[in-house]
Amino acid sequence: MRRSPRWIDPTYYWMVVPVLALFAFFITLPALVGVFFSLTNYAGYGDWKFIGYANYVNIFKDPAILQSYIFTFVFALTTTVVVNIVALAIALGLNAKIKWRTGIRTVFFIPMVLSALVVSFVFNYLFSNTLPVLAERLGFSPLATSILANENLAWLAIVLVTVWQAAPGATIIYLAGLQSVPAEVYEAADLDGAGSFRQFLSLTLPLILGYLVINVILGFKGFLGTYEIIVGLTGGGPGMATQSVAMRIFSGFTGGDYSYQMANAVIYFLITLLISVIQLRLIQRRGVSL
Repeated sequence: MRRSPRWIDPTYYWMVVPVLALFAFFITLPALVGVFFSLTNYAGYGDWKFIGYANYVNIFKDPAILQSYIFTFVFALTTTVVVNIVALAIALGLNAKIKWRTGIRTVFFIPMVLSALVVSFVFNYLFSNTLPVLAERLGFSPLATSILANENLAWLAIVLVTVWQAAPGATIIYLAGLQSVPAEVYEAADLDGAGSFRQFLSLTLPLILGYLVINVILGFKGFLGTYEIIVGLTGGGPGMATQSVAMRIFSGFTGGDYSYQMANAVIYFLITLLISVIQLRLIQRRGVSL
């Protein structure tokens, strides 16, 4: 007996429907409830009343909110660039024919499996105690005090720790891309007299462009939501110099500012959604295969 072309195996529904139900209950429904409360004066407890778009209007007038957006996007852009440069350099080195390559790869990937909060607390101790002592003994006064207490330098410490932990993940993706490039391509380039740098610019980089795009997209999205490392290093300080949007939103949930920060979360979601659409459009125009 022939099955109808439109016949669908019931197993499909048994697998998909529960997942959709769980997603709707734990993700979609709370999001819709949050959007509703962003239109109220709800403090997270007690009574509330409907106030319309007042929270959204006030957010655009709040200098603390605007500062958190500036810090978050500057941090995300800077860290994305640095992570990809470092990860690509490491991947090129690990992909070369070097001694003990497997063991060295394992060492480089250790930061990836460590907790971000634990890593940040360890670096907090190093920046606050070990580094100032060494700088003082060497007579390097700019680092004689903790850079975490410096409004102009604290964000660099956050970038450094984030790069240290995020680079291994990007390196894995670059290694996959480098190993997909046929060796014959480089052999032909050698015969034509192309040097290592020329091969990198004309062969390696174009051939792993799709992997570069993946790392940029995943990295930028992840860094926009940075939270744990900032909590462990600076707690958003000194002052509010390193307070990210995610920190502002979470602090409002427990500080009696629920509806206001929920409106902030809605705006942030729309901004990240817009960035995602723009990135996808750019990918489609360039014809990059992911």
